[in-house]
Amino acid sequence: MTEVVQQDLASERQVQTIDSETPFKRFVSEFFDSKTASVALFILLSIIILAVIAPWITPQDPYDLAQVDVLDGRQPPGAEAFSGYTMWLGSDGAGRDLYSGILYGLRISLSVGVMSGFIALLIGMAVGLLAAYAGGRAENVIMRVVDLQLSFPAALVALMLIAILGKGVDKIILALVVAQWAYYARTVRASALVERNKEYVEAAACLGISHARIIFRHIMPNCLAPLIVVGTVQTAHAISLEATLSFLGVGMPQTSPSLGVLIANGFEYMLSGRYWISVFPGIALLVTVVSINLVGDHLRDVLNPRISTGGGKAK
Repeated sequence: MTEVVQQDLASERQVQTIDSETPFKRFVSEFFDSKTASVALFILLSIIILAVIAPWITPQDPYDLAQVDVLDGRQPPGAEAFSGYTMWLGSDGAGRDLYSGILYGLRISLSVGVMSGFIALLIGMAVGLLAAYAGGRAENVIMRVVDLQLSFPAALVALMLIAILGKGVDKIILALVVAQWAYYARTVRASALVERNKEYVEAAACLGISHARIIFRHIMPNCLAPLIVVGTVQTAHAISLEATLSFLGVGMPQTSPSLGVLIANGFEYMLSGRYWISVFPGIALLVTVVSINLVGDHLRDVLNPRISTGGGKAK
């Protein structure tokens, strides 16, 4: 009898503790339950901080051609530059310090990925909400355009646009936005269709609330959870796609040391034993993309109410 009473008391305390937790505290607690996601988030935040403070912790500005000496080209890791500093990761064929080039390249890759993802999210969210709320012929037309967009590989769409527009950060961002907005539109439309048929939307319409307010004040906030997950994954995709385009020579110009450019610069030296020119930027790109994907994958588990937090299995 005593054991039953103690179990009941423990259950009541557990329920009270759960009820006292705010949604944000519950989200943080569930997210950090995964050691893999916690380590990935720590690595990602470290990469972002290093990229932001790169001008203050690097011995060279790869953008400034006056600081780049051709005589320092193709130096192995640990070699000393003519300027006196140590090139811990070696240098590329143009004489750029790879440590400096990687951190500056991360600045470009992260900014391109985040900016293109954010703009594509805004466009895709607006299109998806409009299609779900309007319904009928308008929805059919919009979704056929989305299906047409998704029928082409994103890399092919971006490659064609870059070939037309030319090189440059703004042109790469535009190409990535065009290649990615349809993913957000389809995700938002699926979530908004569920929300549109709920009673609170019908009640808002009966009260005479405008369509725009219903869409953006009532339906949109309930569609943000899947958008956050898709946005995280698409940011990693945008970073890798930008690196692919730059590696092919149609992305960033040679004067901008993005990770794709750095990898491409060392590709011709791989067979000669100068592995570090391509391998170190490649590792930086791999770690960045994998950490973003791990964080996004665990966000999906945490924000999905159908998945149990204990073990990640469906209830």
